[in-house]
Amino acid sequence: MTELLPLFPLGTVLFPGLVLPLHLFEERYRLLIRDLMERPKPWRLGVVGIEVGHEVGDTAGLRLAGVGCVAEVHGVNGRPDGRFDIVTIGADRFRVKRLDRGLPYLRGEVEFLPEEAGADPGPLAHRARLLFQLYRHRLAAVAADVVEPVDLPDDPVRLSYLIASAVVLDGHEKQRLLEAEDAALRLRAEHDLLARENRLLNGLATVPAGQFLDTSVHPN
Repeated sequence: MTELLPLFPLGTVLFPGLVLPLHLFEERYRLLIRDLMERPKPWRLGVVGIEVGHEVGDTAGLRLAGVGCVAEVHGVNGRPDGRFDIVTIGADRFRVKRLDRGLPYLRGEVEFLPEEAGADPGPLAHRARLLFQLYRHRLAAVAADVVEPVDLPDDPVRLSYLIASAVVLDGHEKQRLLEAEDAALRLRAEHDLLARENRLLNGLATVPAGQFLDTSVHPN
């Protein structure tokens, strides 16, 4: 079963359960949110990573990732000049089957993907949790920051997405984690990535904190 979903191409990977604020200033995305607001809630759009191209400008040359994440709109603030600030939360993952360019903004015929724990995720979750805690302490040390306690979920699916969103990785690695078939495969990949990042952080004397911290709102 597929659904036609408005798409928001972005240079950031969205994971289920994570909050993503967006600032909409291009007319096509103002139209997108106005169209959504005319429908019954929940208001949903699809965030898809950009493999080739840019967030702003013509979408004709965009090459998008094959898997994205639904962003449920939980707050809309319209500005007097027509721009919107919205708050979204990641929901279901989907695979893009077909693009529809019939409107000013892209739409995609998407197929939703199941969320499964996979084979024996418990030991993988335990090891990934330990490496993630070590990663946070080492990151805080090189960034001269304070580690705030994090309540890590027991559920392996939720844990896998929290780690995927929190670790500083390039877009291709983030996309690979989003596309993992189940939580066990995602946690196994995260174990290897965290082991690598911990080795790198252990060898750094000092790293500018700004390299790791990104609290900005993503514009379109």
